[in-house]
Amino acid sequence: MFLDNIQSELITSSIILVIFLIIRYVLKIFIKKIGQQSGINDARIGLISRYTTVTLFLIFILFIAYIFGAEFKDLAVIFSSVFAVIGIALFAIWSILSNITSGIIMFFSFPYKVGDKIKIHDKDAPIEAIIEDIRAFQLHLRQDNGDLVTYPNNLILQKAVTLVQKDAIEDFGDMH
Repeated sequence: MFLDNIQSELITSSIILVIFLIIRYVLKIFIKKIGQQSGINDARIGLISRYTTVTLFLIFILFIAYIFGAEFKDLAVIFSSVFAVIGIALFAIWSILSNITSGIIMFFSFPYKVGDKIKIHDKDAPIEAIIEDIRAFQLHLRQDNGDLVTYPNNLILQKAVTLVQKDAIEDFGDMH
């Protein structure tokens, strides 16, 4: 009897789930294709795919709630309350959000890739190093003396950067 009352909602939810899975699949292929064309490593491609999946999942939950009878005004109150709490929390840790956002921007438009030797023009502490890894929060840079430097993603987008040598990691690997 209960299932008879919500049969149309279950059918609609199933259709929305299939659409969600198709969109997720297409976006994963699209992100992977862009990543491979740009020479980005698989770990970063996976990270951006996870961000996309979480965003799609939140949208999916919004649709399901609406299908099962939640009013738009109720959803607006819930989401605005949740975003207010998240906003206050993220304001307290804004640099983490800034680094994640910068990591996403770098995925699509960063002109350098793992293995390139770059010079960061920072007046306080200039760095010349090889990009060893690009992560969600920071770059891992290996200097000529072997030191590992982690450089925040949000700062790399704010500084002038020069490409010293393309694919320098092969030359660096011969030294050790």
